[in-house]
Amino acid sequence: MVNIQFVDVVWSTLRWVAVHLRKYHQLCNIDFCKEQKDLLEHMDLSHAECLNENPQKPLAYAMKQGYREDDGLALESDADEQLLIHIPFTQVVKMHTLCLKAVDGDRAPKVVKLFTNRPSLGFSDVSDLAAQQEIELSAAQLEKGEPIQLKFVKFQNVRSLTLFIESNQNDEDTTALHRIQLLGSLVETTNMSEFKKVG
Repeated sequence: MVNIQFVDVVWSTLRWVAVHLRKYHQLCNIDFCKEQKDLLEHMDLSHAECLNENPQKPLAYAMKQGYREDDGLALESDADEQLLIHIPFTQVVKMHTLCLKAVDGDRAPKVVKLFTNRPSLGFSDVSDLAAQQEIELSAAQLEKGEPIQLKFVKFQNVRSLTLFIESNQNDEDTTALHRIQLLGSLVETTNMSEFKKVG
């Protein structure tokens, strides 16, 4: 026969543990979020580039403040569905989260590969290299712009990030991407643009 008093004690204990775990998780998230920031101000957008972009719908639409918040503007591919986006930083960063938004469901990215510190990658290179992370996204995730947690240990000392958008949701001829946002923190305060070539 079940001891009712014992069951009540166990149930009360489990509820107490659940409440305190939830509070601990919330506190951890608050502390962590304080350290994370939008890395836009540390991107060297003047040297960012996108291979196979439609000249009329450039990378700036998905990255620059004021453009990337407008769902009426989108980076769009040109000859086919693939895009190769290179983003250099002015300072060394640690990256934790990637946010991509695409509201055109069929043409939204599907498979995205991330490479760090490889500023000269071309389309012929990315198929032979192992990415730091490969992500497969759904149209629903992209429509909401849901945060994508990165493998933090692989994004610790990032001077540049390359995103290879390999395919889109419905094998459309072109891919459309409305926002690229990166969250993380600085590693050091040295401004990379201050380095001068010695020749």
